[in-house]
Amino acid sequence: MAKFMKHEVIGKILEVGLIPLFYNGDVEIAKKIVQACVNGGAKVVEFTNRGDFAFQVFSELARWCNKEFNDVILGVGSVIDPMTAALYINCGANFVVSPVFNPEIAKICNRRKVPYIPGCGTPSEMSTAEEMGCDLIKIFPGSRLKPGFIKSVRGPSPWVNLIPTGGVDATKENIYSWIKAGAVALGMGSRLIRKDLVAARDFNAITKKVEDCIRWIQEARGTPLFLGVEHAGIYLEEKVATETADWYARTFGFEKKEGKLTCFISGNGPGRIEIIKTSSPIKCHIAIRVSNFEAACEYLKKMGIELEKPQISNGYKVVFLKDPDPAGNRVHLVYIPS
Repeated sequence: MAKFMKHEVIGKILEVGLIPLFYNGDVEIAKKIVQACVNGGAKVVEFTNRGDFAFQVFSELARWCNKEFNDVILGVGSVIDPMTAALYINCGANFVVSPVFNPEIAKICNRRKVPYIPGCGTPSEMSTAEEMGCDLIKIFPGSRLKPGFIKSVRGPSPWVNLIPTGGVDATKENIYSWIKAGAVALGMGSRLIRKDLVAARDFNAITKKVEDCIRWIQEARGTPLFLGVEHAGIYLEEKVATETADWYARTFGFEKKEGKLTCFISGNGPGRIEIIKTSSPIKCHIAIRVSNFEAACEYLKKMGIELEKPQISNGYKVVFLKDPDPAGNRVHLVYIPS
């Protein structure tokens, strides 16, 4: 059954703006493709039902995702009948995508509280799909309908959430044209997860392409460069650090995630506390979350602010400013894959 609530899936798709989609019959390669997408910032991934025993590969992939990640949403695509939809939902699909609109699939998905994203090519199909509970509509094939189609549809129906798929290019120009026309997200397959890159096992290149596409989507949307304070970090001796972390968790019911050198305290709202288990002359640092790491670094450099060497791992990017703020606190930028 699905791991995520329906509103969580829809919210994440709207937030990230990109759904990478692929099929590969080798589950180990499929895992590497998903990992590459996640490292690039795509936390919603679509595995397409396009090969023999595809559901078996999907089942293993879903179990692996649930074990390895707590925030990666795996769904299934290329589903055209309700029996197949039910099979994949029972295998753990968090959303179902189809190249067509099938009201029987909508009924199955509604019953199981799983988002159904049908493929539609006319305003009448879209309206009928919405009446059947579809919050997101796939525009298919995108190569035939073009960005102008979305703009025309959203004129009289601005509430329609449209996701073009099929023919969306992994280029800045093409992505800008779709987003500026009103697309809420983009579905991208072979032009993003290219066969030659998979054959060469160049998963880092896939990560880079995913990262670029998400950055262009955010730019086209006009997303601010600096998103806000991600966390405040305090430096304490190990014994005091443990006591302090336990106090916050116990007093406010916060979740504590403890590592070897640090401990993060967080609740349901935005913002966290990082407790570093070592004393330091500087008692605190402030982490500023950014939507585009490279652009944020360039912006600060143009302001004459010097930066230390960036630290990059599994899609996460951090860089400290060389000088503290006026109060003496250290400051660093942090990019977190959505």
